[in-house]
Amino acid sequence: MANDLNRCEFIGRLGSDPELRYTADGVAICNFSIAVNTEFKKRNGEEIKNTEWVRISAFDKLAGICGDWLKKGSQVYVAGKFVTRKWVNKDGVDQYTTEVVADQMQMLGGRPAEDAPAAKPKSDAYRQIKEGIVVPLEDMQDDPPF
Repeated sequence: MANDLNRCEFIGRLGSDPELRYTADGVAICNFSIAVNTEFKKRNGEEIKNTEWVRISAFDKLAGICGDWLKKGSQVYVAGKFVTRKWVNKDGVDQYTTEVVADQMQMLGGRPAEDAPAAKPKSDAYRQIKEGIVVPLEDMQDDPPF
């Protein structure tokens, strides 16, 4: 039996601000959609432009980062696994949603324009890093202190 692979990678732009919420247990969940554009020419020279919308869900720490730093129009790289969920709506009808559950996200597109207001995170993650409560990986020393 061969090993299977469930891996998706996309580069696109957010169509709206991400939705960040928390479960009763305090687990962060962030949902957003990105537009992925494709352009090509047919043999007759006609240019075709197509946009696919990809639903993305992120959990835990990645969800907090996405909710804090992404906004409508942000260009991002997202990688994760393809998942289809089933639920029953209020009328008793089965419903399905297909999305990518992200395990990686990289912001692309550079810094915002100088006249744009600075991004302000909504969670404590950024404050904790600035106050030294949490040390980012890039600030850790190569050699352990022991």
